[in-house]
Amino acid sequence: MQNVKCKMQNWFIRLCIVHCALCIGACSIPNLELQSCIDSRTAVREFYSFHFGNDMTPSTENLKMREQYLTPRLFSSLSAATKVTGDYFTTTSDFPKAFRVGECKESSPDRTVFQVLLFWKDDVRTEQRPISVETVKVGDKWLIDAVVRLER
Repeated sequence: MQNVKCKMQNWFIRLCIVHCALCIGACSIPNLELQSCIDSRTAVREFYSFHFGNDMTPSTENLKMREQYLTPRLFSSLSAATKVTGDYFTTTSDFPKAFRVGECKESSPDRTVFQVLLFWKDDVRTEQRPISVETVKVGDKWLIDAVVRLER
């Protein structure tokens, strides 16, 4: 009798384990974002992490350090600029403290546009401002091709 009871308990435990495994597998959340947005989001996040983690002051040296993240067209354009009034990548001379990569729209399979939120927070103010960051797939890499300040 005890042997039958033990077998029933083992069967019940196995059933619970299988049931839990099926429930966990069914609870995955699908990613509804296009593959181009998923791939280019990584490039935008890596660039802005690098940009915020280093000196954001516009200079030839600082631009050269960011070249690997930029399209040749944008790099040439920024290198040729003689009058620089602020940071091109944040569209301001008042450097933000943080950023968040937001919504993505696919213009074509090899071109995406992201909304990036910039944040300022100190004792005096808390502010956020959106910018638009356009990326282009060049070869097998996603590169930043343009940054535009968005009106609120």
